[in-house]
Amino acid sequence: MAFNHKLIETKWQTFWDKHQTYLTNVYDFTKPKFYALNMFPYPSGQGLHVGHPRSYTATDVVARMKKLQGYNVLNPMGWDSFGLPAEQYALKTNQHPSTFTFQNIANFKRQLKALGYSFDWTKEIATTDPLYYQWTQWIFLKFYEKGLAYIEEKPVNFCPALGTVLANEEVIDGKSEVGGFPIERKLMKQWVLKITAYADQLLEGLATLDWPVSTRDMQINWIGKSIGTEIDFAIQGHQTSFRVFTTRVDTLYGCTYCVLAPEHPLVNAITMPKFKDQVQDYVKKVATKSEMDRTELSKEKTGVFTGAYALHPLTQKPIPIWIADYVLYGYGTGAVMAVPAHDERDYVFAKLFDLPILQVLEGNMNDGAYTLDGPHIHSELINGLTIEPAKKKLTEYLVKMGKGKAVVNFKLRDWLFSRQRYWGEPIPVMISNADGSIKPLSINELPLLLPELKEYKPSGTGESPLALAKEWLHVQVGQQSYTRETNTMPQWAGSCWYYIRYLDPKNTNAIADATLINHWLPVDLYIGGAEHAVLHLLYARFYHKFLFDLGVVNTNEPFKKLFHQGMILGENGEKMSKSRGNVVNPDDIIEQFGADTLRLFEMFMGPLEASLPWSNQGLEGARRFLDRVYRFFTEDGYRSLWTLNEEAKASLSFSYHSLVKKVTHDFENLQLNTAISQFMIFMNDAYKANQIYQPYMESFLVMLSCLAPHLCEELWSKLGYETSITQAAWPTWDEKQLVKSEIEIAISINGKLRSTLTLPLNAPDETVIQSALALPIIQKQLEGKRIVKTIVVKNKILNIVIA
Repeated sequence: MAFNHKLIETKWQTFWDKHQTYLTNVYDFTKPKFYALNMFPYPSGQGLHVGHPRSYTATDVVARMKKLQGYNVLNPMGWDSFGLPAEQYALKTNQHPSTFTFQNIANFKRQLKALGYSFDWTKEIATTDPLYYQWTQWIFLKFYEKGLAYIEEKPVNFCPALGTVLANEEVIDGKSEVGGFPIERKLMKQWVLKITAYADQLLEGLATLDWPVSTRDMQINWIGKSIGTEIDFAIQGHQTSFRVFTTRVDTLYGCTYCVLAPEHPLVNAITMPKFKDQVQDYVKKVATKSEMDRTELSKEKTGVFTGAYALHPLTQKPIPIWIADYVLYGYGTGAVMAVPAHDERDYVFAKLFDLPILQVLEGNMNDGAYTLDGPHIHSELINGLTIEPAKKKLTEYLVKMGKGKAVVNFKLRDWLFSRQRYWGEPIPVMISNADGSIKPLSINELPLLLPELKEYKPSGTGESPLALAKEWLHVQVGQQSYTRETNTMPQWAGSCWYYIRYLDPKNTNAIADATLINHWLPVDLYIGGAEHAVLHLLYARFYHKFLFDLGVVNTNEPFKKLFHQGMILGENGEKMSKSRGNVVNPDDIIEQFGADTLRLFEMFMGPLEASLPWSNQGLEGARRFLDRVYRFFTEDGYRSLWTLNEEAKASLSFSYHSLVKKVTHDFENLQLNTAISQFMIFMNDAYKANQIYQPYMESFLVMLSCLAPHLCEELWSKLGYETSITQAAWPTWDEKQLVKSEIEIAISINGKLRSTLTLPLNAPDETVIQSALALPIIQKQLEGKRIVKTIVVKNKILNIVIA
């Protein structure tokens, strides 16, 4: 007998809404707290596919368990709802992007509720809600007040077709991720956040976190702390110089050429006339490439000679100055000294353009650059020294001669924070028309709302569409006239601190009540995709540390434990996407199999961190298991075996206590597939038992409710309970019951399994042998045979060798 999932799921979703089953009283400090959080989604027009519920279900399982264990659990959901797709919708339809956004939110919310998640919807937030983004703006003003938000002319990825600057991650192969439009590199005045001021803190904090090692390593590499030396190179025939940063000052004698970034301000000034056209063509070509394209290690090296020469700081010999796209003006000094004998990238470049290679460390260069340690050669001041003492001596010399200094450098660059879009948080400052000074708004003037526009096309001037809102744009304060900032904030701005707002989403006086912040943070479990390993997670940590310095939060880090779920791929093993035609809609699965089946299957597919292909066959297996559970709890033939008699405990005692221990451990560690296997083992044992101790089955149901809440609520009510199963208590196990008094021994003949035998644990070998030989099936196999020897593996197997 199968259950009707449509009736059951509708019934219990209605019940949960009516009784506010998942409402969290955040002011209840009498219980230990557990803050479970998913990375909130961008509500796209396509809705959810079956890959999305994987992380939401995993978080929900743990949140439900913690509630049953007596924790006060906060499990909220909201929407990262600013973004470029909504802006594109506005451009195509000339409708306000909120129309598109609210439609998508409604669809996402419908789908999530259909999956039975224990989200507290009274805590729902959207980054596009003015009540929310007034505090995003307030944080920006605090950055500005502390000198951490500033305007700078920077090289950016500008997309003329979209009319906006794009972040590096929004550019693929020199084109915009949305629309596939060409981008160009150009200098523009932009707002920047000084994330580099927190570089050391961001590095040090990683050691305290229960995060995947790969994610911590990615952040370490992204921040890229390096200790080295800055060196000044004079330019032959010019009264100027440029500065390079190197971690290998000891190889300075081997520098045979220098490379400037194509955007370096000295390029035009130093390029010799005969090379002008070639250099200008190259600079123009590089302007269409993103930084990620330019720094890809495997790409073919390109560059051009400027015709100019630098003077070697130690020997005064002239060395050629090239430009190449792998050097970025926004990183470091925008110039590098090239030592092809001891750097693989420089070696490839030198070979390609037939530049000199001078070895200055003793070692084998047969296979390319020599990058190991060794005594220095051809290096007058440091000959014979190995790397570290050579670094020290040369740095001291350069400092003494006024040609260099020891520095700590970071690969991390300040955060380009402005976008030329309409659909984003307005930056709450005004620029004086008289002197260009910046006037920040006061907190009483927040939120600064987005104005209504007649159309949402780019202004045509490189500014955002906000430049077209003339009434909004121009402000008179007394005798002073101002122009509002027309740039908006990036989508990251609202997603950096949303976990705080969930605590107190309707607060109009502060980000959140300080007592709630002090009690609930940090987030105990944060689950989301590994694609956010650097940007979102690094930016959120930066915001949090800044808010800690302001006294807004009382913890150094926002997320205590982090877990990355793997992707669910299409049945063809490729990433699910509309263009590939392999998207599976959860609505269809819920209609046919039910939400509980979908939840159970996605947790049973394999390790949560693994990326795995979708399988309808596995889905059918998950449904069959839930049907078995339903039958065991509802059919008279099985219910007649149920009893409250204490003597009935024995037959299922080991299986039950193993179940409780295994599921508790596996849920805690997000090993959900193996926990489900244990549920199945117990269910098989229950079907075989002659008597069933009812409290065991009730506890089974309580634990299973974390995975299949609708079905378990239904069966709980059929057992006579009038309250929700969420009010039950998580069971405990008894270690004494996990010690078996009997064991099953496999009996094999010449290595082939022939039978099994149940005997007392640690039975003597002779008892095992005699008991096996007494079995009729074994006697039949041995007829006319001679036993050569018997081999007993304690508590596991008896092998009888015959001739």
